[in-house]
Amino acid sequence: MQTGQSIAEAPASSGVSSHTAAVGEPDRATLIDIFTRATLIRLCGNRFASVIRSGRIAAPYYSPRGQEIVSAAMGVALNSDDYMVTIYRGLHDHLAKGVPLRELWAEYAGRATGSCKGKGGPMHITHPASGVVVTTGIVGSGIPIANGLGWASLVKEDGKVAVTSFGDGASNIGAFHEGLNLASLWKLPVIFLCQNNRYAEHTSYELGTASPTVAGRSTSYSMPGVRVNGNDPVEMWKACRVAIDRARAGEGPTLIEAMTFRFDGHVFGDAGDYIPKEEYAEALANDPVPAFRKSLLEGGLATEEELAAIEADIEARITDAVEFALASPYPEDSELRLDVLLEEIEP
Repeated sequence: MQTGQSIAEAPASSGVSSHTAAVGEPDRATLIDIFTRATLIRLCGNRFASVIRSGRIAAPYYSPRGQEIVSAAMGVALNSDDYMVTIYRGLHDHLAKGVPLRELWAEYAGRATGSCKGKGGPMHITHPASGVVVTTGIVGSGIPIANGLGWASLVKEDGKVAVTSFGDGASNIGAFHEGLNLASLWKLPVIFLCQNNRYAEHTSYELGTASPTVAGRSTSYSMPGVRVNGNDPVEMWKACRVAIDRARAGEGPTLIEAMTFRFDGHVFGDAGDYIPKEEYAEALANDPVPAFRKSLLEGGLATEEELAAIEADIEARITDAVEFALASPYPEDSELRLDVLLEEIEP
């Protein structure tokens, strides 16, 4: 099922063991699940942009538009209690992993009913119940955190895996290299998911990275590295399943470079003028969510009525979450001193 751009033509560097390499095709239920999560991300992102423009919420916003399939496929492949560590451009990871809409929207709005009681905001979404352990605003800093979670899983022998999601720019941060080295050395059950949208803030990949691929860097740390079309739901899901199965089997980490595209600029309000118009037009013409929708219809895996019902239900849930968030109270002044120290220290 080729639904996205041809952006992952470079061969993957292998190393995946034979017993996990044989991942079958996703069934209809899996594909519909990926579509549902990707659509939730797309529609929720559109609504965030609309609500922020209207002035009803004042918050920093980093749109994941164009990268929906990457997170949706990973979210479906993971268990609900597996760990996710993501970054400030993490809305798609939050939604794909199951952060409740009401708590998510309330946190964006800075309300007391938010996932962090309105004190973290969109760059620090945390919801351990869904496996989203932390969202960090520091580039690359989620990698060592995921290693810690992977180590905890080994100690507890609970079979959980940890995914750390980051952009291509983070692959040039020291924590990336230190983290991959340690994870490989200790065979940690960690998946390093690089969402390569080809622009680190405003700098193209070629101008900031000497290595032709991020996945190729895995050879330095003796772990499998795979480069996949992150906009193709089947290809992305298979890569996730192989890496997750490998980690659960005690065989250690995997680096996945998911090739994708960022439609809405680095931050809300960034027009993306640094992206060549032809490149942007080609990416937009292959918008992965509409392309996936079309493939489901043409493949006879869903009807128009079924997909329209999914979309209508999601829109209704988003509307409910927006209304809940805006009707919720702001945190009390007393909250300023809570959740800072384990115990209040007298001056």
